[in-house]
Amino acid sequence: MIQRYTLPEMGELWSLETKFKKWLDVEIAVCEVHAEDGTIPQEALAEIKAKAAFTVERVNEIEKTTDHDVIAFTTNLAENIGPASRFVHYGLTSSDVVDTANALLLRDACDILLAKVDALLGVLKRRAFEFKDTPQIGRTHGIHAEPTSFGLTWALWYSEMQRNRRRLESAREAVAVGKISGAVGAFAHLGPDVEECVCKRLGIAAADVSTQVIQRDRYAEYLSTLAIIASTLEKIALQVRHWQRTEVREAQEAFKTGQKGSSAMPHKRNPILSERICGMARTIRANAVVGFENIALWHERDISHSSAERIVLPDSSAATDYILAKATSLLDTLVVYPENMLRNLELTGGLVFSGQLLLALTQKGVSREDAYVLAQRNAMKVWDEGGTFKDRVENDTDITSHLSPDEIGRVFDVKYYLRNVEKVFERVFSSAG
Repeated sequence: MIQRYTLPEMGELWSLETKFKKWLDVEIAVCEVHAEDGTIPQEALAEIKAKAAFTVERVNEIEKTTDHDVIAFTTNLAENIGPASRFVHYGLTSSDVVDTANALLLRDACDILLAKVDALLGVLKRRAFEFKDTPQIGRTHGIHAEPTSFGLTWALWYSEMQRNRRRLESAREAVAVGKISGAVGAFAHLGPDVEECVCKRLGIAAADVSTQVIQRDRYAEYLSTLAIIASTLEKIALQVRHWQRTEVREAQEAFKTGQKGSSAMPHKRNPILSERICGMARTIRANAVVGFENIALWHERDISHSSAERIVLPDSSAATDYILAKATSLLDTLVVYPENMLRNLELTGGLVFSGQLLLALTQKGVSREDAYVLAQRNAMKVWDEGGTFKDRVENDTDITSHLSPDEIGRVFDVKYYLRNVEKVFERVFSSAG
């Protein structure tokens, strides 16, 4: 994890200290189940729980000799526990501890991310209603299309983030799964009942079947979910970057006192936060590919996934956490210019109303093909010669023979295009609760 892009809570979760604490939680839970079953003496359990301790520094020091982090960890525990340590790690393989602890880490990471998603949803909903009735030109292929509501864009983002929330809840369920099934998943030394009891104590589910490891499709689901969330945030950030372009300037990132945009050009206000979100989204998506690659392992397990997971699981978690927080701040403080939206809407002299003209003519009995020709020929004159589309339409006798002045006026009424916005809002926000 890069400190620059890691927020404190997620950074602490993926620290070595927390990882080893989760390992210890698993080891203690196994010992407790053993003690209940009579496999180890109760007094040994009491001694283990009282004396079990580690330091990251000592574990790292031992690992220099062992080249095995779990053995280094249990060795450090033994140094502090004493004779009762012979019952620690009883019947376990390393992945029983590591993968079950990963379930705890990933579950907690999901909870942090879900809280971030909820904060973003709150901002999206508030600003959607703020701009529900604000007209804006819609663009397809980057070209002015038809009028729309600025609020609809926020409602769309809200709806998509609701889906992302459900995806994250599903991923949480997928990764919050442990295993205590031994070296090849056959429960050679401990029975399935031990696994079930341990996982229940830890607040996670037990895998219905495993090899030496939890199957990595679960981690791939988590990483791909983060990639989808990041892609949504990139879509939002890319839109903000477009709005902030000098020629458009319909909205822009807040620019605080003392902020600098360029070392060479003092006038610059650059969409740096949006660009940062876009860049980090690329990394998160790339990490998802690693998750897919880790699904296929040799036989009951090889270790090719391990080194990659030490990178992609914390890094993607931290990066997603970071851009969720930044996107929330960005959108919460986004500066909006409705007057520029209106200016841009009128930029083409009313050409954006051509679709409604086409329909109005067909309603009067004109064939669609003929109506298209009438609308297009006037539109092309505006493109090539200037003027307004309405003026040209009003002076085209082939059109005025079918449409009255009032009917032409309704064609060019922007409110017509926004008449169903309320219904869309009801669909989006009533279904969300």
